[in-house]
Amino acid sequence: MRGTSWQTAFWALTLCGAAWTSAALPAAAQEYPFCIKGCDFGSGRGDCSFSSYAQCRASAAGRTAWCDANPYYSARAELQPAHSRLSHRRF
Repeated sequence: MRGTSWQTAFWALTLCGAAWTSAALPAAAQEYPFCIKGCDFGSGRGDCSFSSYAQCRASAAGRTAWCDANPYYSARAELQPAHSRLSHRRF
């Protein structure tokens, strides 16, 4: 019985550690190419929910904020070519 309680504690701590680590990963909102940053955004990352620089600048207008490229953005999904219908033809 004594070994079982240590195993349970070990797995509980492992699970808590995994949950804590996954919480530190960037959120889904980090998927856009531009971020607004400034005094209103205390997290340091800013709000990365802008698909264009002009959209970000419009939101930053009149505030102590600026726009910057999102360092976590990956354009790979946008660069993949669409599948051609010709490749799915049945003969």
